[in-house]
Amino acid sequence: MKLLLIRHGDPDYEKDSLTEKGWREARCLSERISKMDVKDFYVSPLGRAKDTASFTLEKMGRQAVECEWLREFACRIRRPDKPDEKSIAWDWLPQDWTMDERFYDRNRWAEPEAFQQGGVQEEYRWVTENFDRLLAEHGYERQGNFYRVKKANEDMLVFFCHFGLTCVLAAHLLGISPMVLWHNAIEAPTGITSFVTEERRRGIAAFRMTSFGDTAHLYVQGEPEAVAGRFCETYDHPGQRHD
Repeated sequence: MKLLLIRHGDPDYEKDSLTEKGWREARCLSERISKMDVKDFYVSPLGRAKDTASFTLEKMGRQAVECEWLREFACRIRRPDKPDEKSIAWDWLPQDWTMDERFYDRNRWAEPEAFQQGGVQEEYRWVTENFDRLLAEHGYERQGNFYRVKKANEDMLVFFCHFGLTCVLAAHLLGISPMVLWHNAIEAPTGITSFVTEERRRGIAAFRMTSFGDTAHLYVQGEPEAVAGRFCETYDHPGQRHD
């Protein structure tokens, strides 16, 4: 089985939709996805993800199943440098989060007080349990850290979602802390993160990542990547944000 986790196009967060550039990116994406043999589509309930999916679904004459758990990872926490305001769970300064070794541990990353107060572990479990339930419906049932194959297939499932949520699902499949992906990887708008099963022994499967944030569909059509989600490459770089 193949999984494609797709981030929405360049966002207009105020309108929960796409910028003019984001709509162009979504059209580029549709040219790529519409040529694929997709078994089922799933989409976040948020407007920017549904808008991104719209061109692809229209081009293919398809519909997507809307899943509440595919929304952007919703937890808000009080990070050390901003204790008086709530921030998204994955936006920490590197000099703060890297000092706590628990963040690198797949079993302890949600232990720090800020995450406990923000309900991060509970949100993570809700998302991953629903994800595994869907995979089981398609023939792959999680058992510990691998998947039992109940119905082997080469179906492709496509998920239109969000960067933070993609990192949660990818970390779950890879068996690592999502904190590492949240801070050390970036999926540009309309980036595609792909997994494929490997069944080296009958009935036992693992998901292997084949790409993270692939934007080849933008390059072939001359559309540059958007920088949403990234920060300044150098501190004094003009026009790039620090926070």
